[in-house]
Amino acid sequence: MLALVNGKILTITDGVIKKGTVLVEDGKIKALGADVEVPSGAKVINCRGKWVMPGLVDAHVHIGIWEESVGWAGNDGNEATDPITPHVRALDGIKANADEGGLKAALENGVTTVQILPGSANVIGGTGVIVKTVPKTSVDEMVLVEPSGMKVAFGENPKRVYGVDKKVLPSTRMGVAGIMREWLYKTKTYMEKKDRFKDEPDKLPEKDLRLEALEPVLRGVLPMRVHAHRADDAITAIRICEEFGIKMSWEHATEGHRIADLVAAKGIPAVWGPGLNWRSKWETRERTFETLKTMYDAGVKIAIQTDADNGKIGFLPISAALAVRDGLPEEEALKAITINPAEILGIADRVGSLEVGKDADIRVTNGDPLDPRSRVELVLVDGEIVFSR
Repeated sequence: MLALVNGKILTITDGVIKKGTVLVEDGKIKALGADVEVPSGAKVINCRGKWVMPGLVDAHVHIGIWEESVGWAGNDGNEATDPITPHVRALDGIKANADEGGLKAALENGVTTVQILPGSANVIGGTGVIVKTVPKTSVDEMVLVEPSGMKVAFGENPKRVYGVDKKVLPSTRMGVAGIMREWLYKTKTYMEKKDRFKDEPDKLPEKDLRLEALEPVLRGVLPMRVHAHRADDAITAIRICEEFGIKMSWEHATEGHRIADLVAAKGIPAVWGPGLNWRSKWETRERTFETLKTMYDAGVKIAIQTDADNGKIGFLPISAALAVRDGLPEEEALKAITINPAEILGIADRVGSLEVGKDADIRVTNGDPLDPRSRVELVLVDGEIVFSR
């Protein structure tokens, strides 16, 4: 048993405990509060003068699938040979070794849970996976949810990769939408045949791995993780998702300020970011941290993401701080890097806040976690110390 005592505890979902204790047992939070009794024999860590909060959650990264400082030999995030690859899985491309720089940076900064997604070269790029960031012998040992969503992309990336570089479909936004509808319709027909002939095996369609991968999307089991910077691309994605009854999250949401009311009315969460990359494309020219305040005011559930394929994952708390600078309330900025992404990913029963029964993923800093001068002192994942300064 482990006890973190005398710390300022940010529970995220149930206020602040100015001087409290978090009791950890068997990888879970057993108790927390101002008057928790520490059992004899427990290992005690004195957090006097420190801030104790849940491990951070980044809902959109590429660490491990683009290995840091390796180059082409470690770049496994885009199967950019076909615009439709729903059957490929991020799980199969992740390097989970302890020397992977992105994972190391995650732990050093207290980012304990991430969703790793394929890149955005393809119209339909494959499935993501949610993992704890502690390297293991096998990535399978890190998995919380697999698959966690189907990555799809609108806008400049698939147009450039296929229309400009390869001179094939899609070369326009019309082509992106058209090819996506084509494969969703193929999947719908495939599903209907499977349902109709489930008791007549000889009449079942031949198994197609692409359609099998898309089937959970159309059945409402698996959401689409929709890469779109521009508002018009997001509206096209919403249109298509509504046509086929698909759940979605809006990834990047760079122009979220333009359609915040629409997105809020439809109950679509926005995973905004990265905020600290340069504006490398025309479609990112309106990037501003003020967008988070606009979407929050409209009622959109927002999460902040880094899109990191390397040590940039350490920018997650800094991005939250810059959102506060530009108007987002502090409490909401903290939620945007903890409980909100956990809820969007469907794992809020385990991570994203300090609550009894949840995983003991804990981040301890020597000052306000939104102050860039604060340092991460201690990180726990599943009750085990995985980083200590």
